[in-house]
Amino acid sequence: MSWLLRLRLSHHSLLLPHHSLLLPYHSLLLSHHPLLLSHHPLWLSHQALLCGHHSLLLPHHSWLLPYHRWLLCCHWILLTTHTCHDTTLQHYNSTANIVSKQEGRVGVRGNNIVVLGVEKKAVAKLQEERTVRKIALLDDHVALAFAGLTADARILINRARVECQSHRLTVEDPVTVEYITRYIAQLKQKYTQSNGRRPFGLSALIIGFDYDGTPHLYQTDPSGTYHEWKANTIGRSAKTVREFLEKHYTDEVAADDKETIKLALKALMEVVQSGGKNMEVAIMKRGKPLQMLESDEIEKYITEIEKEREEEAEKKKQKK
Repeated sequence: MSWLLRLRLSHHSLLLPHHSLLLPYHSLLLSHHPLLLSHHPLWLSHQALLCGHHSLLLPHHSWLLPYHRWLLCCHWILLTTHTCHDTTLQHYNSTANIVSKQEGRVGVRGNNIVVLGVEKKAVAKLQEERTVRKIALLDDHVALAFAGLTADARILINRARVECQSHRLTVEDPVTVEYITRYIAQLKQKYTQSNGRRPFGLSALIIGFDYDGTPHLYQTDPSGTYHEWKANTIGRSAKTVREFLEKHYTDEVAADDKETIKLALKALMEVVQSGGKNMEVAIMKRGKPLQMLESDEIEKYITEIEKEREEEAEKKKQKK
């Protein structure tokens, strides 16, 4: 045992010199701590400098805020414009569908006469028939027949009448048929591109004579376009009636006033099956005011048309 203790004591005596060598190192580290501590104020001043830089940037950020607001406003305008454009297209499609489901209207232009034929809607037993009109007079020489929403037509007709009188007062001449048609078309088109508005839900046939005695027939649709026609139709089964007019309209028919009226009635009879009671016909001749045909006169024309059809059918049978 004594020998073992001597060996351990000798080992500790060997380690002591190493511990004595480590002591200067620890003292060196302790001497560096004051230097490190002296660097902390420099680091703190750097942080303070950064804070000052941020405070300088804050005014620039506040200056950028209006620009960001302007960008947000532009995005909102683009979004609302796109939305309104889509909404306007939907409104236009819906108004076009409304017009296509309305009763038929026919216009035929002759050399000395212009005819408007309208399919009358069934009136309630206690309703005044005079309050249900689809043909309106805009001026002494201009008339209009419409297919679509009656409330929209009332507003459009009133504005057109005011424009006719304003033109007469300013220029001291009545409006031409093309002028008042263009005014109505421009008014319709304006409502297709305005926010918060919908297009006028109607199409119209406009007839009349210019001051030089030239007859005209124009057609406008909800989008604001207009064209002049020799004969045209709007409303229900417009394609079928238009094909009938294209087939039967000739210069010989246009030269005869009576044949022009008959052609308008024949075209209406393509969609109206109950005779003259459900028809309304207006004629305008050169130098004369608009005239509404009575139901008895319409029945006489229809009787003649039916006789002509029977004779044509007999001739075809004989040929066979």
